[in-house]
Amino acid sequence: MLVPTRAPADDIPPPIGIRPSRRRSGPTRWQRVRRVAFAASLVCLVPALISYVSALTEQSNSSVGIRTVEWLRDNGARGLVNDVENFYYTLTAPSKGGPGLKALPAQPGLALTPNARGRGHHRIHYYRPPRITPILHPALPGEGVWHATYAHGGQRPPVLVTSFRSDPNYPRTVAGVAWIDHTRTSTVLYPGISEPSVNLPSRGPEEVPLNLRPKLVATFNSGFKMKDELGGVAIGGHTYKTLQNGLGTIVRYRDGRVDVISWSGGPSAGPDIVYARQNLPLIVNDGHANPNLSTSQEWGFTLGNAVQVWRSAVGVDRRGNLIYAAAPDQTVGSLAAIMIHAGAVRAMELDINTYWTTFISYRHPAPGVIGAANLLGDMDRPDTRYLSPDDRDFFAVYLR
Repeated sequence: MLVPTRAPADDIPPPIGIRPSRRRSGPTRWQRVRRVAFAASLVCLVPALISYVSALTEQSNSSVGIRTVEWLRDNGARGLVNDVENFYYTLTAPSKGGPGLKALPAQPGLALTPNARGRGHHRIHYYRPPRITPILHPALPGEGVWHATYAHGGQRPPVLVTSFRSDPNYPRTVAGVAWIDHTRTSTVLYPGISEPSVNLPSRGPEEVPLNLRPKLVATFNSGFKMKDELGGVAIGGHTYKTLQNGLGTIVRYRDGRVDVISWSGGPSAGPDIVYARQNLPLIVNDGHANPNLSTSQEWGFTLGNAVQVWRSAVGVDRRGNLIYAAAPDQTVGSLAAIMIHAGAVRAMELDINTYWTTFISYRHPAPGVIGAANLLGDMDRPDTRYLSPDDRDFFAVYLR
C-alpha cells in the first residue's frame, strides 16, 4: 500500500485571497537622501529657533507680532518684510477725495483753550506761535488753534498742541502738531532697551526717571533703528556710532539749547555737545522742502519715501522752539509740507509706522503723572508708553 507523501511547506499554495508576503527590503537611496536632508535641516534650524526664542524672551514692551517682524528683518528676511509692508500700505492707502470731515477728531490732553491771539482768560504778553492757517475751506472749528496741555503753565504754557487737515486731496486726514517753548523746557534723550543698538556702558532707566516725573510735560519718539539708517549717535558727550556729515541731527548743547541741524561736525561730537541723534537728511532746510524728497534711496531701507504711512518729524521754528508733527498716510514729501506749514525752518523725519510714532503730553505730572494724553486720539501706543521701560530711545521734555 502506497502512503502519500506530504508536499513540502514551500509547495503549499496560499489560501485563496491572500497574497504571499514579500520580504521587506531596506530604504531606497532616495529615501535615505531625504532623511539625511531632513535631519540636516533640523540641525540648521536649531540656531535660528534659539535666536527667535531668545528674541521673544528678552525684556521688551513690544507685542509678539512686532518682535517677530523685527526678528525676521534682522535675520535675513529684510527684503521679504519690506515687500510685505509695502504691499500692505499700498493696499490700504486712502483714496483721494471723498467726503470731508464735519468736525475735527477730539484732541486729548488739552488743559486750557485760549485762542491763538491770547484773548480769553488773560491777555498774553509773550511770544506765542500764530494759528496754523487752515488749508481746507471752510475751516473746521478749532482747526489750527493752539491749546495748552500743561495745567500749571500759567501765562506761558511750555507745550501747545493743535491739529489741522493737511492735504486737500485727502480731506479726512488730520495732522497733529506740538510746539515746545525752548525758554521754558529742557529736552533729554534716553536710550531704550534695545535702541540705539550701540554698546553703552549703561542704558539708564529706559523710561522717564521717577524722580524727574514731577517736571515732565511731554515725551516723543526718536528716529529709526540704528540698523535701518546710516546715521550715528552721541549720548552723554560720547560718540557711540560715527556721526555722518549731511544728515539731519537733533542735538543738545552744553548750554541746554536743542536744535535740529544738518550735521557738519565730523565723525565725533564736540565737547560742547551733550547728545546728537541722526536720522537721514533734513526734510526741511531754510524753510524749504529738501529737493531730493522724491529719491526713495535717501529715506531708509524699509518703506522709502513714497509709501503712505504714519510718519513723524521734529524741527525748529525761527525762534529756536521745537515743533513736532505726526500724521497717518504720509509720504516724506507730505510730511515736509506739514512741517513747513506749521512754521518749521529746519526739520528731520523721525520714526515711522503706527507702532513707533508717539507724542504724549502730561497735564498734571505730579503726583503719579496724571492726565497723560497722545497728540492724536488714533495713535496706536498707550499714553503710558514711556512710563515703563521701552524698546526704543525717546525724548522727554521737562519744565525748567
